[in-house]
Amino acid sequence: MKYTNTGSKDTRSGFGAGLAELGRTNPNVVALCADLIGSLKMQEFIKENPERFFQIGIAEANMMGIAAGLTIGGKIPFTGTFANFSTGRVYDQIRQSIAYSNKNVKICASHAGLTLGEDGATHQILEDIGLMKMLPEMVVINPCDYNQTKAATIAIAEYVGPVYLRFGRPVISNFTPEDQKFEIGKALMLEEGTDVTILATGHLVWEALIAAEQLKEKGISAEVINIHTIKPLDNEAILKSVAKTGCVVTAEEHNYLGGLGESVARVLATNTPTPQEFIATNDTFGESGTPAQLMEKYGLNAAAIVKASEKVISRK
Repeated sequence: MKYTNTGSKDTRSGFGAGLAELGRTNPNVVALCADLIGSLKMQEFIKENPERFFQIGIAEANMMGIAAGLTIGGKIPFTGTFANFSTGRVYDQIRQSIAYSNKNVKICASHAGLTLGEDGATHQILEDIGLMKMLPEMVVINPCDYNQTKAATIAIAEYVGPVYLRFGRPVISNFTPEDQKFEIGKALMLEEGTDVTILATGHLVWEALIAAEQLKEKGISAEVINIHTIKPLDNEAILKSVAKTGCVVTAEEHNYLGGLGESVARVLATNTPTPQEFIATNDTFGESGTPAQLMEKYGLNAAAIVKASEKVISRK
């Protein structure tokens, strides 16, 4: 594998580092939090810019409304809370106050997916990508490691319009370049291959790279692409890859209904129908457990990607 783990870190800390850097470089960036400063790693930004931080408390709907209002004065608000509370709890406010009027709000959502772990199904969310990608004008980003999350956080401040930035709680492999420039909507080729395309997002990108190595040992050449932006989707990169491999596996820490897999399926169906297998949760809620236990139980790991790759190749 040409990518190596340079030190495991949590992606939420990448968000915190990116926000702190924005605090030093962009005077219009402000931050709001719903009583989860530590969980969102906002401490450094607050310490350096106390006058640009607003603690809203456990009132997420109010936070979204306040953020929308701040944009009218030229501010770039970054809201912070768990993904479940960033979307499901406040969907009406996001739709009406942010998306409908195309407000320049950055909705930053930590603890997404199953890997929230022991807090269980009430705090885990596996439908947030679907909720957010269906909103007109909303950009949806799901970076894969600490470095990419930091770069994405910095990049979205330059984009004018609403953005949903999704990241996680657990410590995972950090393998992308520290000095990378994040480009919204541009998929990243990680490994070139000829037998199967693996399109992965978020925590599943590293698992896809491990799977590619295991497939290589079986004589199967896998192409791995990091789909960090789910909307707008890089259709060109997807179609170019499947034209070469003839089949695709999508991998995400999300329900197969409404996630990356369905977006890819639409692209394929309207351009070049192609065999596809889905690595995702199967229309279910999560449960309590360690992140590793849950990823294993729900089939969100390298072993599942290998199995799906072998299956989809047999369907060509």
